[in-house]
Amino acid sequence: MDRDAAAQLAALQADRAALADRVLQPWWYDVALGLLLFSFLASYALDSLGVTFPALVLFCAGLGALVSAYRRMTGVWVGTPPRVMALWGVVVLLVLVPAFVLAEGYDRYWAMVVAGAVLGTAAGVLSRVWGRRWVAELRGQP
Repeated sequence: MDRDAAAQLAALQADRAALADRVLQPWWYDVALGLLLFSFLASYALDSLGVTFPALVLFCAGLGALVSAYRRMTGVWVGTPPRVMALWGVVVLLVLVPAFVLAEGYDRYWAMVVAGAVLGTAAGVLSRVWGRRWVAELRGQP
């Protein structure tokens, strides 16, 4: 390998290490994501009071604020990999379908609060796990 190629490779590795140092979101990001999802889903239990639509607006605004904050802190935004989204989709279906059946079929609207707690926690944990795996990948770790 000639010296130019070695220098370019070293520069690329240094860039990846620098990116890895800044891309992991702070802990509050994962907590905020989970709380946003919990609040939105739990609002369904109070839908007779007309709070679900305003909760949806706040949820979308909160997600936008999180994306904006992440971009400002890191300078990048990377979409969620399809494998992670597929896992998330399965979790959402396994939790929301029974909750909707209980809420709509049996007037057990509290099930949406439980579903919100489960999915909010799962979203926060999945966000943290994916963030750490991305950092490890950037550092060249398995």
